[in-house]
Amino acid sequence: MTLAIGHFLTVWTILALNIMTPGPNVLNTITTAMGSGRAAGLGSALGVGLGIGLWCLGMALGMAALFSLFPMARTVLTVVAVAILCGFALRYLRQSLAGFRDRRLGLPPGREGMSVASGFWRSLSVNALNPKALTTWLAILTIFPVARAHAGDIAILCAGACLLSLAIHSAYALAFSTRVAARAYLRAAPAINGLVAIFFLAFAAKLLAGLAR
Repeated sequence: MTLAIGHFLTVWTILALNIMTPGPNVLNTITTAMGSGRAAGLGSALGVGLGIGLWCLGMALGMAALFSLFPMARTVLTVVAVAILCGFALRYLRQSLAGFRDRRLGLPPGREGMSVASGFWRSLSVNALNPKALTTWLAILTIFPVARAHAGDIAILCAGACLLSLAIHSAYALAFSTRVAARAYLRAAPAINGLVAIFFLAFAAKLLAGLAR
């Protein structure tokens, strides 16, 4: 590893916050665990971990090649990243306000009869088709200095992203395999979304300040 640990921690923090907020991957893991049990839920968590690791690897290699050919692309994509982060913040803020207005959040039906393997493959496909993944990694890897990263740095970044997402979704599968726990999580969702919105706005402001300098 040649890059400072702070670069990795920044990426992993943003990723963790995005993973923890309710979205297609989270709801898929929760409903799989509710309907088919913890084993299938853990299979779903494994699919998310692998999927996010592959997203990280593909986007990191693509960004590294882009910045190598066009150094000015970093400035342009930093502006794009600010817009994406502000878009995320606005979406999470709207979800937060909607959640506080209407506390009667229902649970989607549990996915019954799924094995560990089917939970894994379904989760992998949900992750691959999730448009949030593309914009998330575009924003994150504009922040991470991929142009200066060595192969070892990218390997550490991707392995950390994979393990982090696997750990969080495994916790979902274990904790939210009952409807009582899932309802408690959804009740807390408005507060979670609000805090994540504030974080993304603050980080967007930090990026803008860096451009101004």
